[in-house]
Amino acid sequence: MTIDTIFTESGLEPRRSLRAIAYRGWLALRAYCLKRRTRHALLELTDEELSDIGITRAEAHREVRKSFYWD
Repeated sequence: MTIDTIFTESGLEPRRSLRAIAYRGWLALRAYCLKRRTRHALLELTDEELSDIGITRAEAHREVRKSFYWD
């Protein structure tokens, strides 16, 4: 029984993968900030404005308390 090993040239792959990881982290941070800002903006709306978009004050508070991972 023989085991074939495939060797790849490293070249710029580590830098690209590190750059990709950093970019994905930046995108996640940006998404977190956007979700947080828009969810907290609900609390600044009046009851009339909330009813215009079809949600209640309690639903707005529930949305703000959601985890980042929820859509």
